[in-house]
Amino acid sequence: MPELHWLGDGEAKREARRVPYRLLTPVEQVGDPAAQNLLIQGDNLEALKALLPFYAGRVKCIFIDPPYNTKSAFEHYDDNLEHSQWLSMMYPRLELLRDLLSEEGSIWVTIDDNEAHYLKVLMDEVFGRRNFLTTFIWQKSYGGGAKARYFVGMHEYVHCYAKEIDSLPDFFWPPDKGVAKYYKLKDEKFATRGPYRLQPLATTSNDERPNLRYAIPAPDGTEIWPKKQWQWSQERVAQAMLDSEIVFTKSKNSYSVSYKQYLLIGNGQERKAKPKSIISGHYTQQGTYESIELFGLKDKFAFPKPEGLIERVLEAGTRKGDLILDSFLGSGTSVAVAHKMGRRYIGIEMGEHAITHCLPRLKKVIEGEQGGVSEAVSWAGGGGFRFMKLGEPVFREDGCINPAVRFDTLASYLWFLETGTPHSTGAFTTPLLGVMGGETNEAGVAKPRTALILLYNGILGDRRPQAGNVLTTPIWNGILAQLPPHDGPRVIYGEACRLSRERLKALKVTFKQIPHEIRMR
Repeated sequence: MPELHWLGDGEAKREARRVPYRLLTPVEQVGDPAAQNLLIQGDNLEALKALLPFYAGRVKCIFIDPPYNTKSAFEHYDDNLEHSQWLSMMYPRLELLRDLLSEEGSIWVTIDDNEAHYLKVLMDEVFGRRNFLTTFIWQKSYGGGAKARYFVGMHEYVHCYAKEIDSLPDFFWPPDKGVAKYYKLKDEKFATRGPYRLQPLATTSNDERPNLRYAIPAPDGTEIWPKKQWQWSQERVAQAMLDSEIVFTKSKNSYSVSYKQYLLIGNGQERKAKPKSIISGHYTQQGTYESIELFGLKDKFAFPKPEGLIERVLEAGTRKGDLILDSFLGSGTSVAVAHKMGRRYIGIEMGEHAITHCLPRLKKVIEGEQGGVSEAVSWAGGGGFRFMKLGEPVFREDGCINPAVRFDTLASYLWFLETGTPHSTGAFTTPLLGVMGGETNEAGVAKPRTALILLYNGILGDRRPQAGNVLTTPIWNGILAQLPPHDGPRVIYGEACRLSRERLKALKVTFKQIPHEIRMR
């Protein structure tokens, strides 16, 4: 597969691995304390790395609106990066976003002509070209252009990729009103299928395929042959006839064959339309008006995306309760819409407008703010979120663990480093973090089930190093008393070990010293 090369690409492709893990520090709980939504202020590269131990593989939909590198002066962003710097900025972030995305998830990235095609190649490399779904054309305006030199720029792009295309569920969203008017026919007998229109089954294509040229039996028993060929295989037509989706129309002495093209697909009340690759009806001007209503003319945000555009993305890529992520949050449009639509969310924003725009916007949403898509999604208020800031690194410069790191936090990082996945519950109350392994590889051999144990921060009830964090015979006996039976191997992390190699081997224990063995991982 072709790769994109630029000045500094080697450093950029190593950057994600070098980013230190940092703590997330709670600042304010807003609304319902049971809500699982997060608003994070801090550098998004470091914030994404901090989220990995807790959310890797759990995000259903990522929407990001990164700086376009247009050499324009935006109030809230440095959008005048040199081309290679822009690519170096995007690559490690895309890598971490990929790791956070679930197997059934999708990522949507808005961009314009300046970097759209380079970004496409970059995302092919990070997500795999086979996982490319489409590039949506978003009509961002409906007129103007008096200042344009050559052309009136009326569109931008939205690149859309799956994490794993074979696991991706179907995408649907409500049909455009402009399209719906062409579907005027209805079946009383099959009312749940919704409106349809008739389309000719025969095709004028010159691409001759023998399997598409066959006779279809007419209602009077005669055979109907296409002039060239049919659009569908014989098996598909036979099934469509059983489903009453083929229509015969007699004209003089011959029949024409049509099929019912439904506006909606799916089952019963859940029937919706397949997304079209051109998105219209949601314009930048609308986003600006929404921003003025929220923040006033003086503090409006520059060129925010309209809420209607985000609604289309979330309609297609998520269902209620799914987790969405935006790491270039801007004024908070995506998480505001997610909140109104009943999705869980994580929003990351670096600048002060995380406080001046995102925080008050979400508070207004909780209060029942009625702008944007509120009426369309029947939003009446409620819910909550936690506002957090990016805190200190997990490891200090001298290599020691930051004293601010508690047992539960280190346990989450350690479980992720050992398994590559977040813990199923994320709650750790004993030295046993869990049992890893058991999966079967391609050769049919199961990995050994290994218990992962952490001695840290007085988890055994005694904060003295000699008692709580150092593996000694009394500590080993205390661990055994707390743990469920396990005959397989064990990996124990602690500050030091006083047991001999022979004893460790007999106990099936591999001891790893903290912090050094964690830092090496």
